[in-house]
Amino acid sequence: MKLLITGGLGFIGSNFIRLILRKYPGYKVINLDKMTYAGNPENLRDIENDPRYSFVKGDICDEKLVNEVFYSEKPDAVLNFAAESHVDRSIFDAFSFVKTDVLGTQNLLSASKLYDVPRYIQISTDEVYGSIEDGSFSEKSPLNPSSPYSASKAAADMIVNSYFVTYKMPVLITRSSNNYGPNQYPEKVIPLFVTNLLEGKKVPLYGDGLNVRDWIYVLDNCEAIDLVLHKGKEGEIYNVGGECELPNIELTKSLLKFLGKDESHIEYVKDRPGHDRRYSLNCDKIKKEFNWEPKFHFDYGIYLTADWYRENEWWWRPLKSGEYLEYYKQQYLNR
Repeated sequence: MKLLITGGLGFIGSNFIRLILRKYPGYKVINLDKMTYAGNPENLRDIENDPRYSFVKGDICDEKLVNEVFYSEKPDAVLNFAAESHVDRSIFDAFSFVKTDVLGTQNLLSASKLYDVPRYIQISTDEVYGSIEDGSFSEKSPLNPSSPYSASKAAADMIVNSYFVTYKMPVLITRSSNNYGPNQYPEKVIPLFVTNLLEGKKVPLYGDGLNVRDWIYVLDNCEAIDLVLHKGKEGEIYNVGGECELPNIELTKSLLKFLGKDESHIEYVKDRPGHDRRYSLNCDKIKKEFNWEPKFHFDYGIYLTADWYRENEWWWRPLKSGEYLEYYKQQYLNR
């Protein structure tokens, strides 16, 4: 099988590519990635010379390039990981999120239809459902996004679904909760907090710290995506959660404890606009259909994650010294 994976130099995409090449010796992967600030070639340096892997630098919004890749490669499946994904950045620059997440997805769907691709998987997020006080969202829950990021992902999901309804295209959607693990860009909360603590800095905690997120180790999500790719029913949506809901303050305390720091390292900062209070996913569907369960308990996953950042300073220190992160940090703390 030949897979076209977009955004494969990013966090989830790179972990998925590595999983696929390890699990399926006969598979080939074409990675189409724009190489934005979060698309790091170092994430796949260990497999870049694998003959089963090839890389194409390009933007999914580039219609000409996308069609050239589809024509030359003739993929058996497309998995769209490519997205602008950081909520804070979407608040300051909504346009780039709409462009990549919506128009880029439309480009991929159009090419998939034109070249009759047998399988299209859209990688989405629990944030499209919005916030929920009690209970959990199922795949049938209405979409109620709160940020430009989640709105752009919700719009993309709706376009994907329209291609199934209108054209009977073989599309599927996965919506996961907050991923964490190795190779995650240090603007997201866990790698930001871990690397700050390793540098002896404080961690900026939004508001009262009581916003609740469900956490899933990235390899558990990748295994679920693999199951949907091979066994998912066309036109269906699958929630993928880690069964680990934590208020942000408890997450922070866990990281402090693991890294031997006290609560004086917490710096409470002004809450961000439109900050969803709680996310929660009902994942009965994927569990029942595929007998899927998350394998990595949070305590073990956090140990693996923090240990990876501790052992791989060469990977994250150059990223945190970049001009973009300086700008982001100032916006984050001075709002």
